[in-house]
Amino acid sequence: MTTILGFDCSTPATAVALVRDGEEPLRARHVPEPGDRPGHATQLLPLCNALLERAGLRFADLDRVAVGLGPGTFTGLRIAIATGHGLAHASGTGLVGVPTLEALAAGADGAAVLAVLDARRGEAFAAEYSDGVPTVPATALPPQALEIRARDAVTRHPSTLAVGDGAVAFRAVLERAGCTVPPDDAEIHRVDVAVLCALARDRPAGPPEAVLPFYVRAPDAQPARSSRR
Repeated sequence: MTTILGFDCSTPATAVALVRDGEEPLRARHVPEPGDRPGHATQLLPLCNALLERAGLRFADLDRVAVGLGPGTFTGLRIAIATGHGLAHASGTGLVGVPTLEALAAGADGAAVLAVLDARRGEAFAAEYSDGVPTVPATALPPQALEIRARDAVTRHPSTLAVGDGAVAFRAVLERAGCTVPPDDAEIHRVDVAVLCALARDRPAGPPEAVLPFYVRAPDAQPARSSRR
């Protein structure tokens, strides 16, 4: 029986799932209140521990750990990847990274999916998938460019479904381009970490250090450069 613990901190939510062959996945999620900062640093390990306790398992019982690579919040990604590295080293468990947009698209279960995450600063992270296969890679796009990307997607696949918190944030742009966007409160807009775990099941687990965050733009804050030569 394969047992996988997965988590994703690419969005303000901290999402965790425990998946075991032949059993219903266990899920846990922390969503910050409006105006609050994400709780990735304080919530991730407690949520992982809570799911393991519910299943009567320990970290040593895991076959692998799956982590969402982003793109997404820089701090959230760093916390998730560092936690994955730590768990893999401490328990000897294999670590597998899965692009968050890929997991979002796979959870949508549509033939043509535009996975969109809110990148803040008036931009969206977007990637296009056809039958689960990436066809247009992830990029950070302002509204005008997102509309062009969406129109191109609809030209190729008239039934393109746009999902993710970015699809909610940019609903008007995407619907104007011809995409179908589910209601704001639809679960399909959330990253389902059980899906992320399923994608990680058949992927090779390499050295933990090889699992790195997927950034598609520079961080908001950059270290100050020294004026010394």
